Amino acid sequence: MYILNSFFSIDFDSEKVYIGNYPIDLEKIQNIIGKIIQIIIILILMAIAIKVGNYIINRFVKRQAMSRASFTLDEKKATTIGEVLKSILRYSVYFFGVAAIVANIFTGISLTLASIGGVALGFGAQNLVKDLINGFFILFEDQYAVGDYVTIGSFSGTVETIGIRTTVLKGFSGDVHLIPNGTIQQVTNHSRGAMKVEVDVVVPYKENYDKVSNIINNACKKVAEENENVIDEPKVLGIVSLDSSSMKIRVNGTSKPMGQWEIERTLKKEIKKALEEESIEIPYPRTEMITIKSIDNE
Repeated sequence: MYILNSFFSIDFDSEKVYIGNYPIDLEKIQNIIGKIIQIIIILILMAIAIKVGNYIINRFVKRQAMSRASFTLDEKKATTIGEVLKSILRYSVYFFGVAAIVANIFTGISLTLASIGGVALGFGAQNLVKDLINGFFILFEDQYAVGDYVTIGSFSGTVETIGIRTTVLKGFSGDVHLIPNGTIQQVTNHSRGAMKVEVDVVVPYKENYDKVSNIINNACKKVAEENENVIDEPKVLGIVSLDSSSMKIRVNGTSKPMGQWEIERTLKKEIKKALEEESIEIPYPRTEMITIKSIDNE
């Protein structure tokens, strides 16, 4: 017997390892070590498969985005399909990898336990199947793509990824929303077609409407010439309300998706600058005091 210390010893004659007074067969230890090595190899192969697969998918997406051929996808659709393919790859590798590890560990699992496990897996897979089917219809109907600004239920944000199970939205505040595809029933896509640009300008009654309108239109023309996101040049629509001390003039136009907010901010800046150059003030509350002097009749 080879004694390492008072707690651990090896008996080569009986091929046993003693941990304290508890004997363990060397063959069992060898099997355990062998299984651990096999599990490590499976995990390494899983990581390599995902990395290589993602590299191939990224090259496909890049080639589609840069290609000018007739039957290629645009950048958004290519990116969306790429994210879906990555999701399918990831889940497939995880499934087969975990199945291989489980089969390696529980080689002698009984038929009864296997049946119980199959029933449990079937109940757990119901939501997964629902997510997969709904995700397929989202892609097939082209409801939204990666990069679109959408509202799903009570969540709004830019679509970061579309997987076979979940859709990931990122809001303007930085919040990330993971939404199971099976729960998506109503979608509002804000990124399809031209978007409305609308700015209201309030001016005092004392100003001439035609003069103010020309000043605003000139500012709008300047913005349209400098901003490539403008589709229809913003123009004065007219007076939309008459308040107690001012009139509200509305400016309308259209822009490319996701560009409307930038154009509106630029319009407000340029209109304010143009009005100031013409000495036209934005109305603000004023208080006038009138003093009546009484004159006694002599």
